[in-house]
Amino acid sequence: MLMRIDGKDTGGVGGDWIDVKNPATGVFIDRVPSGTPDDVSCAVEAADAAAGGWKKKTMRERGVILFHAAGLVREQHKDIAKLLTMEQGKPLKEAIDEVRGFACILEYYAGISAHSTGEAIRLGLAGDCMVVHEPIGICGAIIPWNMPVIIMGWKTGPALLAGNTMVLKPASTTPLSCLKLAAILNKAGLPPGVLNVVTGSGESVGAAIVRHPLIGKVSFTGDCTTGNKIRTMASGQSKELTLELGGSDPMIVMDDADIDKAVEGALRGRFYNAGQTCTAIKRLYVHDMIANAFVKKLKVRVEALKTGNGLEPGIDLGPMNSAGQRDLITDMVKDVTENGKGTILTGGYSLTGPSYDAGYFYLPTLVSDVSPDARLLNDEIFGPVLPVVSVPDLDTAIKEANRSRYGLGASVWTTNLATTKRVFDEVHAGIIWVNRHLTVPPEIPFGGMNESGIGRENGSHALESYSRTKTLFLGW
Repeated sequence: MLMRIDGKDTGGVGGDWIDVKNPATGVFIDRVPSGTPDDVSCAVEAADAAAGGWKKKTMRERGVILFHAAGLVREQHKDIAKLLTMEQGKPLKEAIDEVRGFACILEYYAGISAHSTGEAIRLGLAGDCMVVHEPIGICGAIIPWNMPVIIMGWKTGPALLAGNTMVLKPASTTPLSCLKLAAILNKAGLPPGVLNVVTGSGESVGAAIVRHPLIGKVSFTGDCTTGNKIRTMASGQSKELTLELGGSDPMIVMDDADIDKAVEGALRGRFYNAGQTCTAIKRLYVHDMIANAFVKKLKVRVEALKTGNGLEPGIDLGPMNSAGQRDLITDMVKDVTENGKGTILTGGYSLTGPSYDAGYFYLPTLVSDVSPDARLLNDEIFGPVLPVVSVPDLDTAIKEANRSRYGLGASVWTTNLATTKRVFDEVHAGIIWVNRHLTVPPEIPFGGMNESGIGRENGSHALESYSRTKTLFLGW
């Protein structure tokens, strides 16, 4: 598998390669070029050459291409999902949902392409104004490894519909599905050079994208450390940024909640994609009155989860995507066990044995009585570990929810409208779910507060963020 620049496969300039391996088995899948800043320059040249023709197309014409691509993705969704599972590790059923989600995103933006118009302002004797939205030009996108397909959709859908061209860097461990989708977009009618994929490291390719003077906007999804580096690199440039930098989402369960529904919500919201999701439930606060019953039911459900190779039937959790991710989770749990900061109710260790030794597996883990200073409640847990804390009232729950430096999402489980309003008004998060968690359809804006980043993905808000407003003032 190769990079795609100017609509064609290329081996890159540098000559070095990156091996892509299955995190469940360690088996080699494919290799991609380890790109260089020169490769980024070639991609920017291709994007610049294509920009004029792409901008001249009407939004409806661009939407038709996205819609055609969505249809091709649906036709090939099983093959794309298998490739995604092989490189990322998630169960095949989750990979299928993610690929279908990519198609939904393209269909959504294709659907609104016929309704996106400018604005006319009548000012009487002062004159009249016409306000339009123009593309920014060339945009850069840096994709993470945890949800590469869906996040590629979040960035390419609105950027391309708005009339921009793009240079995209996938994660080094999960480049294959992104390359496959880029080829499908070209097959659907996307002109050469409109979307260019450059594989390689963040230090080389990612930094070159952020620093390139012709790239007018960069959209990055990843960790806070890298996000802050991007802010620094982009400072002093007239470059727009969208940064989605993860979170530590709290789930609040009040004593009037439907316990069974909340248990199932906690199970999916924490252990989907082996917990490697920015909007996953990472801190669980349960009212004292129902805490024992809730935890007892949740423990039974967690212990029933089946961990293994995502291509095998009946698997609920795949491996961690890398040894480094598994080691990070191991260290966070050790902080609890070695320092008396909580009680491991189930799990708490890596899986070993003939079926697991070659992969990065970690057993689904439930921890109770977690100390406020434990890393599990202060750092982002990017893995299958869920800390549970009992709280006496809503005031305490809100206070604890806001104790994090993040502010991506949160959920409250209740039947009380007043409780819902208080959580919505007082909890610092970009999205508040009620009696659900994790769901992010393409119609709704998504993004965080505080250290969870800046800007919004999805919906018309994302389309506007890939555009610049231009006004024509007519004086009579």
